[in-house]
Amino acid sequence: MRSRSGRLRILGAAAAVLAFALPAAAAPKAAGWRIPTAVRKLPNGLTVVVSEDRSSPTFGLCVVYRIGFRLEPKGRTGFAHLFEHMMFQGTPNAPKGTYDRVIESGGGINNGSTRYDYTNYIVSAPVSALDAILWLEADRMKMLDFSEKNLQNQKDVVKEEIRVNVKNRPYGLFFWTDVAAAAFSKWENAHDGYGSFADLDAATPADVKTFFETYYGPNNAVLAIVGDVSAEEAFAKVEKYFGAIPARATPAKPDVDEKPNTKERLVEQTDPLANVPAVAVGWKLPSRGTPDDVPTAVLASLLAGGEASRLYQGLVKGKELLLGVEGGVNWPLGDPWTYEGPTLLTLFGLYKPDTTAKAVVAAIDEEIAKVARGEVTAAELERTKTMMVSDLYAQLEMPMDRAVALSLTQLFTGDAASVNAIPGKLAAVTRADVARVASTWLTAPNRVVVDRRPAPPAPASPAPASAVPAEAGK
Repeated sequence: MRSRSGRLRILGAAAAVLAFALPAAAAPKAAGWRIPTAVRKLPNGLTVVVSEDRSSPTFGLCVVYRIGFRLEPKGRTGFAHLFEHMMFQGTPNAPKGTYDRVIESGGGINNGSTRYDYTNYIVSAPVSALDAILWLEADRMKMLDFSEKNLQNQKDVVKEEIRVNVKNRPYGLFFWTDVAAAAFSKWENAHDGYGSFADLDAATPADVKTFFETYYGPNNAVLAIVGDVSAEEAFAKVEKYFGAIPARATPAKPDVDEKPNTKERLVEQTDPLANVPAVAVGWKLPSRGTPDDVPTAVLASLLAGGEASRLYQGLVKGKELLLGVEGGVNWPLGDPWTYEGPTLLTLFGLYKPDTTAKAVVAAIDEEIAKVARGEVTAAELERTKTMMVSDLYAQLEMPMDRAVALSLTQLFTGDAASVNAIPGKLAAVTRADVARVASTWLTAPNRVVVDRRPAPPAPASPAPASAVPAEAGK
């Protein structure tokens, strides 16, 4: 993800979309709120989604490309992330700095992020800037400045990002990178999406150009516009700026599907920067599109969705084993609605030094076993589902966040309007559904546990010998 200054991108650790301080759409007042959607595909393959919202004279825009960590070429770990940075380095028509300057000088903001199944670029601005921003987005879909100088600059930025967020940070995002590396068997799912320094150093301008030509064609993208513009007006503007961009060969998708694991995987680590121990537990889940998707999301929220959740009440306040707990499906890089290939249900917490990771996992198992036995009250389930619907609506209020949701839904399902079906699917989840997915997926053989403890202090250096001169004659 880029910083607001436009100079640094970091991978957001907690959510797929961010809330920005621009005027928002009116909050939904009742259940059944439906987002208006209109979809059109240009002859070059670019899919366009428009959601009209006249609540303020602004718009949110998202361009999402079907390229993420697990879709990048082997031997190029972190290339999707590196290329996200390269997209902000200018073009032959709009030199470096033009993109940020035009958007920010008009009162807008922009950002970008890379995830397992996609890379997206987001903008929010006054609607008067829509034409200029569409021109900028189309311009960088056509061609970039692939100079050695730009590439080296962004290699250095990505390396610094890795140092800041992983190498020089307590726990170093191990609850994402290390859990995934242990849980998944296929390279596409298991490798570190941040990228190794060696692979980053090996990248050449020719590699970057090939990557762009492979994955950044209009036919490998979805563009969503939400805001103070009609569907027909938006379609006409997109056709004007993007229509002449030629389609490219559609890249082949690797086989990323994996079966559940059949033996528990345990990893022990030490962390010289950590003050207290931490544990992360992950269970492998299948690719999107199964009947268990939504029930598993509800289960994750029931277990770790805030201070009313089972694990917070049971392990933080009750048994006082944990200092805190968080997690979820597709956590920490998104939510249950923003992935396509296999994912994890992950839980993470700092635990007290007078206990052990084994004791924490045993306590988690107890709570999961209760759910699997059907020991969930109707009130508890209803509270969890209501909170999830409320969170979804809150996300969809903001035009930019809604543009992200619609573009990803279109990319993954081929039907942007199906985002409207999520509240109904949540409402339909029963206690039996939650019990079923708990007993099916949250099992010990399908589990990864990473225990990360503070490194023991380095042994003290021996004191230097006393420099007393020997007595004469001895």
